Amino acid sequence: MSLSANVSEKAALIWAIADKLTGVYKPHEYGEVILPLTVIRRFDCILADTKDAVLEKYESVKNLPMRDVLLRNASGKAFYNISKFTFERLLDDPDNIEANFRDYLNGFSDNVQDILQKFKFDGQITTMANKGILYIVIKEFTTPKANLHPDVISNLEMGYIFEEIIRRFSESHNEDAGQHYTPREVIQLMVNILFYDDNDMLSGNNVAKTIYDPACGTGGMLSVAEEYLHQLNASTELMAFGQELNDQTFAICKADMLIKGNNADFIKDGNTLSDDQFEGQTFDYILSNPPFGREWKNEKAAVETEAKRGYAGRFGPGLPAASDGQMLFLLTAISKMKEPKDGGSRIAIIHNGSPLFTGDAGSGPSEIRKYILEHDLLEAIIALPNDIFYNTGIATYIWVLSNKKAGTRREGKVQLINANGLYEKRRKALGNKRNDIPESAIQEITRLYGDFAESEISKIFDNADFGFTKITVERPLRYNFSTAENRLKRLSEPDWLDDLRGEGEYNPPYRKWQQALRAVDQDRVFTNQADFHVEVMKALEGVGMTTDKSTCGMVELLLAEENDTSDIVLKRGKPVPSTAKRDTENVPLKEDIQTYFEREVLPFASDAWIDEKKSKVGYEIPFTRYFYKYEAPKPSAEIMQEILAIEAELDGALAEVFGA
Repeated sequence: MSLSANVSEKAALIWAIADKLTGVYKPHEYGEVILPLTVIRRFDCILADTKDAVLEKYESVKNLPMRDVLLRNASGKAFYNISKFTFERLLDDPDNIEANFRDYLNGFSDNVQDILQKFKFDGQITTMANKGILYIVIKEFTTPKANLHPDVISNLEMGYIFEEIIRRFSESHNEDAGQHYTPREVIQLMVNILFYDDNDMLSGNNVAKTIYDPACGTGGMLSVAEEYLHQLNASTELMAFGQELNDQTFAICKADMLIKGNNADFIKDGNTLSDDQFEGQTFDYILSNPPFGREWKNEKAAVETEAKRGYAGRFGPGLPAASDGQMLFLLTAISKMKEPKDGGSRIAIIHNGSPLFTGDAGSGPSEIRKYILEHDLLEAIIALPNDIFYNTGIATYIWVLSNKKAGTRREGKVQLINANGLYEKRRKALGNKRNDIPESAIQEITRLYGDFAESEISKIFDNADFGFTKITVERPLRYNFSTAENRLKRLSEPDWLDDLRGEGEYNPPYRKWQQALRAVDQDRVFTNQADFHVEVMKALEGVGMTTDKSTCGMVELLLAEENDTSDIVLKRGKPVPSTAKRDTENVPLKEDIQTYFEREVLPFASDAWIDEKKSKVGYEIPFTRYFYKYEAPKPSAEIMQEILAIEAELDGALAEVFGA
C-alpha cells in the first residue's frame, strides 16, 4: 500500500471513532475530541515499551531535584508519564474512568502538559464522562485501528495523519480545510531548492544548522525539511524553530517535535506579527507558507510601533496594506537572515500574486520589493500550478531569497520559472486541491532552478528590469474668461453664495457683481487674465463697487474655463500646473528619463515638463506578462459553423422531446 493510501486509511479509521460521539457532539465538534486523543494515544504507544522502567525509576528518584532528566533517560524520550495507567489499563476500572484518566494525563511531563492545555481538553473529559461515553471512546482508541505504535506508524506517517484529521475536522467545521498546512509535494519542492547545492549540508560531517518557520502550523514544513536532509546526509542535524498562533496546530507541532526527539522548546506559541518570540535571533534557513489575503488590523498597533524603529525592527522597508499581512511575514523572514560574514541564509516562502505588483511607487509593498531587489536578495520566483492547495485555487508562487549571491552567477539576477503547467490531475479532489505536482515535475523544476538557464518556462532578468521611476508630467494651466450669461449664473450657485454674501444684507452682493460685469463686453472671450482683470475693475468702478483683491480673483476664476489656446497662467513668473492635465509615466530604470520624456511625451504635449520633486522609484514583477503567449481568436467562419452545429443539435433534441 502506498504511503498516501496508508495514511488516508489510518486517518479514516481514527476519524470513524467519532461515531461514538454522535448525539453528545455535533459533527463540527468531533475534532476537538479526536485530535487531542490521537496525540495522547500516540504518546501512550511511544512510551509503552519503557513504561514499567519509568515507574520503577520514579519510585527511586521522585524526591530528587534532577528527577526530570533521570525520568527522560528511563523513557528514552524527551517526555515521560509517571501514572500507573495506560490506555489499556484504564479499561480495567470502568467505574472510575474519569478520575483515572485525569490521573493518567497528570502523569505526563511538563512539556506534554503544555500541549494538553493548548488543546483545552479538560472540559471535553467532563462532557464525555457526564454523558457516559468516556470509557467507550478510550476503548475505541485501544483497538487495532488506533494502534499508533512507532513500529506500526512512522513519524512521517503520523505527521500526515495529524494533518488529514485536521483537514476532515476543518471541512466539517466549514473552515478553510488547508489553512494550517501545505501539500507535502509543495514542501518537498521548496526544500529541494532551499538545500540545492549547499555543500556544507549535503556532504559535511556532523554539521548543525537551524531552520525557522514564522507560521509553522502543524510543523509539516519543518518535518519534511528534516526528513529530506537526513536522506541526503544522516550526519547533519537540523534544529527546527517555529511560531504558531492557533492553539490546536501549535499543540500538534510541539507534540510532533517531542515524538521525534527534537527540542520542542524551540516551538513557540503566539502571534508572530505582534509578539515575535525569536526577536534578535537568526537562522540558516527560513521557509514558510504564511496566511495571505488576511488583514492585520488586530496587530496594527504593535506592528506600527515596531515599524517606527526602522531597520532596528523587522519592518524598516515599509508596511503593506492592512488588508493583507503576508508581506509582514516576508519581512520577518528577511530579518531572521544571518549576515553573509556569518554564512548567510536562504528563504523559501509562498505568496499569492499580490506581493508581485500591488502598490504604486512609494507605497509599502513597492518599497518592500525595492528593498529586496536593491539589496540583491531575490534569487527566483516559481509560479506553481493552480488548484494544488486545499483552501484556495488561486495562483501561488514560491519566492526564493538569499544573501549569499555575491560572486555567483546569480548576483544581480532574478530567475522566473513558470511551472504552472507542471501538474497532474487528482482522481478525487480534496477541497480545492484538484491537482498534484508529481515527483517528475518536482525534479524538473529543481533542475530548471539549478541550471539557471533560459528556456520556454525559465527566464532570467537583471534586478533593475523590475524597477521604474514614476515621473509626474505637468502641463501649464490656461484659462479663458467671459462675462457671458451662462457664466454669470455661476455667481448665484450655492457653493459660492456664502463667499459672496454680505453680512446683514438682505440682497446678496452677487447681484451687484452680475450687474457690474454685464458692462464688460459679453461677446468677448479673454485669453489673458490680466486683460480681463482690467476690464473687471473698470466695470466695478462704473457702478461704484469696491472689493478686495482676493474676492476679485475668486470671481474672475469663477468666470474662467480651462482650454488649450489661452495664455499660460503664471505665478511669480512660473507656469501654474493644471491639475486636470497632470499625468504620470513609469520610466524603466534602465532608460534615461529625459530621453524617454522627449520620445514619449513631448511629441504629444510640447508644453509639458517633469516635476522632479514628485519622482519616485518603484518596483513590480509582472510575472504573467513575461510568459504571455498570444492566441489568435478562431476565424468567424469556424465560430459560425460551431453555432450552426449547436443549433442543429438543439433542434433535434427539442423535436425528440415534443414527439415531432
